[in-house]
Amino acid sequence: MSSTSVRSRWESQRSFDELGRPLRDITFCVVDLETTGGSAAAGSMITEIGAVKVRGGEVLGEFQTLVNPQAHIPAFIAVLTGITDSMVATAPPIESALPAFLEFAAGCVLVAHNAPFDIGFLQHFNAQQGRAWPAFEVLDTARLARRVITRDDAPNCKLSSLAQLFGATTTPNHRALADARATVDVLHGLMERLGGLGVHTLEELQTFSSRVTTAQRKKRHLAEALPHAPGVYLFRDDRARVLYVGTSKDLRTRVRSYFTASETRTRMGEMVGIASEVQGIECATPLEASVRELRLIAEHKPRYNRRSRFPEKVHFLKLTREPWPRLSLVKQVLDDDADYLGPFSSKKVAERSLAALHETFPIRQCNDRLPKVPSKTACVLAEMARCLSPCDGSTGPEAYAALVVQLRESLLRNPDEVVASINERMERLVEDERFEEAAVHRDRLAGFLRAAARTQRLAALTRCPEVVAARRNDGGLWEVHVVRFGRLAAAGLIPPGADAHAWVEGLRASAETVRPGHGPTPAATAEESEQVLRWLESEGIRLIDVEGEWTCPLAGAGRHLALHDAVQRSRETLVPFDERRELTVVHQPAR
Repeated sequence: MSSTSVRSRWESQRSFDELGRPLRDITFCVVDLETTGGSAAAGSMITEIGAVKVRGGEVLGEFQTLVNPQAHIPAFIAVLTGITDSMVATAPPIESALPAFLEFAAGCVLVAHNAPFDIGFLQHFNAQQGRAWPAFEVLDTARLARRVITRDDAPNCKLSSLAQLFGATTTPNHRALADARATVDVLHGLMERLGGLGVHTLEELQTFSSRVTTAQRKKRHLAEALPHAPGVYLFRDDRARVLYVGTSKDLRTRVRSYFTASETRTRMGEMVGIASEVQGIECATPLEASVRELRLIAEHKPRYNRRSRFPEKVHFLKLTREPWPRLSLVKQVLDDDADYLGPFSSKKVAERSLAALHETFPIRQCNDRLPKVPSKTACVLAEMARCLSPCDGSTGPEAYAALVVQLRESLLRNPDEVVASINERMERLVEDERFEEAAVHRDRLAGFLRAAARTQRLAALTRCPEVVAARRNDGGLWEVHVVRFGRLAAAGLIPPGADAHAWVEGLRASAETVRPGHGPTPAATAEESEQVLRWLESEGIRLIDVEGEWTCPLAGAGRHLALHDAVQRSRETLVPFDERRELTVVHQPAR
């Protein structure tokens, strides 16, 4: 077959996939109800159903029936609709009227003005009668009008205002059939206006937003080749450069949302305008998709991704191994037998943690490598009693080593000494009403505790040569993951009817070989290991096998975090002073 004929056949097929269902081919059933009140759940009843069936601008049929509510119609409702108790006395009950309407509307797209009200009533009584609701697609002309009509066009999007705007042949009068006829004219008026904006299919009409450009909507075909499956998607430009990486449980549905009303972020609209291709990578499980997303973002550093682009830009606190150890801020973990705290994504937070430790443990802060027998002059910190001053011989090796042991214990296992020291300092500052200084120490302590808890959790997992775990997903299949030294090495779903033990052994045999390293995140980024940890700690997890010891210290930093996290949440909910609302002045009557 020639390339020309292949292209022609593909373009012919694409026209159906891209464009969706042309509006001229859709049969709409425009429905309106009159009721005794505003809530079916609260006891309101339907008193009239009116509907008009149209296709391609032609009326195919009409449906109208009064409905006996088997209850008194309130006077104000009777005044509004003109429907009285005597008019509905011989009308069929909803048990008869509703099945007749559903038969009339079968196979149509339902249309209503303020559809949640009308369709909600119909669904309520349908459920009450013990029937399954038909799989109707629904279009709300009120919602659509709010996306299309400006205040210059009409004062509001009420049916009466829109009927006047579009020159409806029927004036709405709170009778079901008349209002349905008026809604037909409003629907056609909206469709005509949107036709000029390139909206020609039902899918485009349902998802139209004025904030989504015509060019953006026209690229919907980029999603059509993607499967309805979990995975990762990559937007690429015409030079195959990756613009954006994302993940979803349903690739096609998620990517299509970038071309519809659900995607209104300005930068995403800009990205879609540049994109010429979307690549999908199907994944066995959502966790695999999340991990792949992180790895692809780190590899390609797409300009439209805001997070996870530079996992290498992290900081660690290092407790050095030398005759007179010290704490140092570093950017990578070395195989030097030192102890590390981190990683920190922010240098500022790392410096806060460093300050918290220096406040508690007066080890040296100079950067020089001191010999076993130093002979230097004491620094200002020593004069302030903030350093034991090994450089001038004020402290011997044994006393200094004992302090380093306490520091290492706080870093790796039990931070109680740091917590007690800084809490005591904060209490003194609060007593002196030096609240801003106390807040500085609070933030230092919180930064240290979060880093210590993170390090302890990550190190516990990354020490394990292998962890194999499973969890049943929503579809009833077992998701299985193989984790080696904190890195996701394999993922899969056990097929129905398969020998689970043999299948898991096969997955382990085919898993990625991961070599151990040094530091809290030797084989993966911290973000990947944390994704894996969240999955392992979620409900329903079954551990199949653990090689090594996966434990966290009972006296670890995590037990101190609840209070600090609560304080942080409280601070985030406060309204800044420059954003306070003006107080309403209440005038009290003179006494």
